Amino acid sequence: MDFYKDESGITVIEIVLILVVLIGLVIIFKKQLTSLIQNILSKITSQSNSI
Repeated sequence: MDFYKDESGITVIEIVLILVVLIGLVIIFKKQLTSLIQNILSKITSQSNSI
């Protein structure tokens, strides 16, 4: 079998690498992401109270 020439679908290694990159980005930008989400939620609640 030619495993190197088989390019059908996403392999487990590619999925693991994508997850590692995404987790790394979340860890790096955790502070910015939490402040952004808090700002969005506070705007939603303040605007929903005005309805």
